[in-house]
Amino acid sequence: MKIARFTFNPFQENTYVLNDESGECVIIDPGCYDPEEKEELHQYILEKGLKPVRLLNTHCHIDHVLGNKFIADTFGLQPEIHPLEQPLLSAGPQYGKMYGIFMEPSPAGMETLQEGGEIRFGNSILQLIHAPGHSPGSICFYHAASQSLIGGDVLFEMSIGRSDLPGGDHDTLLRSIREKLFVLPGETVVHPGHGGETSIAFEQKNNPFLLAYS
Repeated sequence: MKIARFTFNPFQENTYVLNDESGECVIIDPGCYDPEEKEELHQYILEKGLKPVRLLNTHCHIDHVLGNKFIADTFGLQPEIHPLEQPLLSAGPQYGKMYGIFMEPSPAGMETLQEGGEIRFGNSILQLIHAPGHSPGSICFYHAASQSLIGGDVLFEMSIGRSDLPGGDHDTLLRSIREKLFVLPGETVVHPGHGGETSIAFEQKNNPFLLAYS
């Protein structure tokens, strides 16, 4: 499976496109905001000859859903979310005003992402991990064959997601990381919602927030 990362919008959010040899792809957290960012993502998909089949949101804070409407309009896909994220998705335009950002309302999310479920595309399977704490319905996507985790804003290199935003809870976030992510193989590469990649083993040994929690 190939993982392509794009860093978009004023929040420097990571958008991911995952595809395999079938040519089918999924788009995760489209944060493309201005016309140039939308064109960059669109051109990548066209040039690679990919067929987008699913639009997935790890969670629905504004920086991760700014491009939902563009993807929906361009490829005919409806965002898929955890049920607890629907209020955040609906409130996106209001949150945008707080940051001086205009956001086109996202299509309503299909509440298809649940703990223990799967996302299938092409010849690939992503396992769904519900890891609340940064937001109530934060979902991580784990690809066992390549030991890759699209982690949203749950775990970062030497850091963790914020828990002071609506629906966040610090203790819940730490527990999610310990009980849901740190049980994955140490070689698992974490592709976060902001910043560069890290690994489960590295964070187990070095993440100051989790070491303090221990």
